[in-house]
Amino acid sequence: MVIKVPTRELELAMLAKLQSDVGPEARLGGVDEVGRGALAGPVSVGIAVVDGTTPDEFPAGLRDSKMLSAGARERIVEQCRQWPVDLAVGHAGPEIVDRLGIIGALRAAAGAAYRQLAERGHAPDAILLDGTHDWWSAASLWDPGELPNLPVHTQVKGDANCAVVAAASVAAKVERDHLMSDLSQGYPRYDWAKNKGYSSPTHIEALSQLGPCQLHRQSWKLPGVGGKSSE
Repeated sequence: MVIKVPTRELELAMLAKLQSDVGPEARLGGVDEVGRGALAGPVSVGIAVVDGTTPDEFPAGLRDSKMLSAGARERIVEQCRQWPVDLAVGHAGPEIVDRLGIIGALRAAAGAAYRQLAERGHAPDAILLDGTHDWWSAASLWDPGELPNLPVHTQVKGDANCAVVAAASVAAKVERDHLMSDLSQGYPRYDWAKNKGYSSPTHIEALSQLGPCQLHRQSWKLPGVGGKSSE
């Protein structure tokens, strides 16, 4: 299988327009999420920020995080953090998923990442968002959110095609995987160290025997659920 190599073509075009509209100091944020389809644990959002000073040469081996092995992601994650102007990852736990739904949780996680960037003086002026749905701007009466009103461009397979989104993808995946491995120590039967909270035979078997714990997304239709809740 040929794995697509991302480029900077789209992000550089967006940066050029931003610099024309905002000024030479304009910054673009590449955004990707991980954990959206998991049964347990947080949904996580990475934002990588680039500007006119960002080197054209991005980390060797950078790809969509889903196309890289865990070892390959670990080998390049620090380069993914060092290459852009800044990079931050935010998380929204299962209680937020249950309360706000997955879109509200994505916005909450993105808000946590955005605030880290803003505190360091690196808030982006526009967003390049992986996918087809602009959840960044999808505030509602129930989920007003705390995300700024920024121009958003959605890009199908942005994590595979755009270097800035791929960097955000790798960092978010690595950080969430570490978090799930740590959480697994308190709930070893669910095998989160291996499945990272996603559906797997061992995870479903544990759900059928133990029921969900407080770190599962209780509002979801969890497979295998039949036992009592394990708090």
